[in-house]
Amino acid sequence: MASSSPTTRESAHTGTSIVEMALNRILIHAIEGHASDVHLEPTLQGMRVRERRDGRLYDAPAPPPDSTDGVVSRLKFLAKLDIAERRLPQDGQCSYQPLTDGPRVDLRVSTLPTTQGEKVVIRILDGASMPIDLEKLGLDANQLRILHHALSQSQGLILNSGPTGSGKTLTLYSCLKLLLSNHLNISTIEDPCEIDLTGANQVSIHDRIGLTFESALRALMRQDPDVIMVGEIRDNATAEMAIKAAQTGHLVLSSIHTNDAPSTLARLIYMGVPGFHLGASLSLVCAQRLVRRLCLHCRRPCDPPSPYAAPRADEGWHMAQGCERCLGGYSGRVGVFEMMPINTELHEALLRPPDVRRFTDIARAHGTPSLREAGVSLAAQGVTSWAEVLAQTPEP
Repeated sequence: MASSSPTTRESAHTGTSIVEMALNRILIHAIEGHASDVHLEPTLQGMRVRERRDGRLYDAPAPPPDSTDGVVSRLKFLAKLDIAERRLPQDGQCSYQPLTDGPRVDLRVSTLPTTQGEKVVIRILDGASMPIDLEKLGLDANQLRILHHALSQSQGLILNSGPTGSGKTLTLYSCLKLLLSNHLNISTIEDPCEIDLTGANQVSIHDRIGLTFESALRALMRQDPDVIMVGEIRDNATAEMAIKAAQTGHLVLSSIHTNDAPSTLARLIYMGVPGFHLGASLSLVCAQRLVRRLCLHCRRPCDPPSPYAAPRADEGWHMAQGCERCLGGYSGRVGVFEMMPINTELHEALLRPPDVRRFTDIARAHGTPSLREAGVSLAAQGVTSWAEVLAQTPEP
């Protein structure tokens, strides 16, 4: 597993205290339930524990009241945080082994002072359980073709957009895994590195010592790179460095927080990136969301929603029901994607004042389905529900 510096590597079984056993139980329960995050929330009655599974929070067993402060202190110690500091937020990371014969998992630990005490959120970076494979993310045949074409180019910028927790990092790593080769120098810059990818040179940024996205990217440009992955474009300086790299013979992959693919173009221009630079470097913009999969054991057929009242023969609309094998009728998640190649018409539109509506109209005219339309396609196949598509995808 990749981890951010500094990293603590310590077995859970160096002692048998109540605190260690309580922390182990919390983490084992979360890992066995495939949770992505664990929230330790202070209350007047003790500690409330919740796990994020398939994108939603669910209550989990709490530790004994007399061990709650110890659990928080233990986590802060493992993540090399200041145990005495409870007034300010802190972030750290560690590698932990909850079971003696089990695998290590990387944990990202974030603390936040609240009126009831210190809240801790643990991100479980279990890279071994992630399907780093483009074929398994939910892309349809045409979207895969578009993405493969962009990845086959020796230079250019590929951007993946979406909110936090929408699966952008996994998609980018799936692209990198496809590109792995003895003939390519592949490097990543992230905050922090979440997935270990053998064959790639991974750098975790460290703002406190001046190792920022911008400075790391500048250094990478002197490392004879072929492919560069920048975890996130946050500001104009990083955006301009990524675009410069894409214009000088490198394939650059990155992510950005925007609502959909067309709005990504406007966001970059409003960041201060000239439209003609975007047109010359940007090759593909992908937007994505994650929707919950319907449980195959209990889903039940239903009529199409009113906008799609005349189903085709191959459609199979279903709705959630719920059983002992799932969480409220759902089990696991799948990606919903919008793939927008930068064609000649979009290139010309970038030379004019930014207009999201114009970018959207061009994309649709060239056959790029919106996130909502891609979600409807999955719902019509019985993969997810209409209610889930409405909840997770923006209005077209």
